[in-house]
Amino acid sequence: MTALTLSTAAAPGLRADAIVIGVAKGADGPSVAPGAEAVDKAYDGRLAGVLETLGASGAEGEVTKLPAPAGFKAPVVVAVGLGAEPEKDPGFDAEALRRAAGAAARALAGAKKAAFALPLAEAADAGVVAEGVLLGAYSFDAYKESAKDGKDTKGARSKGNGKAPLAEAALLGGKPRDKAFKAAVERAAAVAEELNRARDLVNTPPNDLNPEAFAAVAQAAAKEHGIKVQVLDEKALVKGGYGGILGVGAGSASGPRLVKLSYTSSKAKKSLAFVGKGITYDSGGISLKPAGHNETMKCDMAGAAAVFAAVVAAARLGLEVNVTGWLALAENMPSGSATRPGDVLRMYSGKTVEVLNTDAEGRLVLADALWAASQEKPDAIIDVATLTGAMMLALGSRTYGIMANDDAFRSAVHEAAEESGEPAWPMPLPEHLRKGMDSPTADIANMGERMGGGLVAGLFLREFVGEGITWAHLDIAGPAFNEGGPFGYTPKGGTGTAVRTLVRVAELTAAGELG
Repeated sequence: MTALTLSTAAAPGLRADAIVIGVAKGADGPSVAPGAEAVDKAYDGRLAGVLETLGASGAEGEVTKLPAPAGFKAPVVVAVGLGAEPEKDPGFDAEALRRAAGAAARALAGAKKAAFALPLAEAADAGVVAEGVLLGAYSFDAYKESAKDGKDTKGARSKGNGKAPLAEAALLGGKPRDKAFKAAVERAAAVAEELNRARDLVNTPPNDLNPEAFAAVAQAAAKEHGIKVQVLDEKALVKGGYGGILGVGAGSASGPRLVKLSYTSSKAKKSLAFVGKGITYDSGGISLKPAGHNETMKCDMAGAAAVFAAVVAAARLGLEVNVTGWLALAENMPSGSATRPGDVLRMYSGKTVEVLNTDAEGRLVLADALWAASQEKPDAIIDVATLTGAMMLALGSRTYGIMANDDAFRSAVHEAAEESGEPAWPMPLPEHLRKGMDSPTADIANMGERMGGGLVAGLFLREFVGEGITWAHLDIAGPAFNEGGPFGYTPKGGTGTAVRTLVRVAELTAAGELG
């Protein structure tokens, strides 16, 4: 991962491949953002005009490269757009800084060192810029021969065009001896590294990441970071009566797993449970997905990847809250042993579910994991899942939906998401939709009314949350996997959505500010 340093050095004398500055979109054209005063001075105060001549406007994510002025040790200045110029303090929005840093880092693939002269008014700004750099520099090319540079580099992140990610970033204006600045950058590094690990998992092909392989990754990370881990294999799942997870995994040659990760703090006063959907490949099962809808289904374990990353991040940050992660892992495949539409499964909770559609499998594995998490009586449960296409239709490809059995908690999770830079939107759980899941054969069916399908799925999950436990459901089907081009600090492919929200919820809980 890109190395980060805080630097008090002046931009002209710093040895680097490029100096990154911010440009805002003003009413009368682009304007140079704070932090780049020395660079602007070297252009005799005419840098904004030069950029405008080159076609720059300061629009968010816009990247313009130009030769550095005489006397600079760096050969190139990279101007990155911050969007609209703030009308007043507190200055630039955190997400604008994060996205700008990410766009610049991605544009500097192949560079050994870059100096970022972006606005750093306070320690929090250093944190978001650091996060943007680390997330924006990410690339996944473990399977590309073109990523090799004369030697075997398989498994390492590098650019497919032969350019490695930016090796080092110096944050100018940072205060290397200031505890708050150091802490902000260290937090950013821990969260970004685990978020990138989640991206790696989502991007890994399903022939290399089945439930057993995912569980092994979790076990290795748990050992490294002092997290207690328990893995239930097929025999243990049968013995425990986990009918939902077993039913979904029944058609695959790769058996299902339920992984429990437990991070505990001796100073914790609250406990959280995070539950993740981990369908390592979703063919739809007997209710087979049509061509055009299954090519990216390796991403159907993004919820479990987010939960895994968040628990490890909480451990690395030493948060004073107990966090348990539940990874419900299975591969949904058609075969002679697969669950059929019309079958009835007895869940871990004892309830029976009539399976009307085997492609509504995520809610089945989550139901077992939610009930298992409920038995430990945590203060709150949050599940994360690429659950429904309906949520994508409702909110698009960049925003996820939040449902909950407590309006205040839903609002708190929403605020944590927005604060973290993850677009989300609160969604209702209309009681009238519950009747559509009534079954003449079982306690409940896994399908209900077609309209409002994302809300129906949320209502189904609610049935498996223990009484009196606060719960929220994050449907990340839209933003979990970016099928378009990269933007800001978001790459093509796995995005790591929900990791930062979960970490922020854990931080707020530890601080006594949530729950």
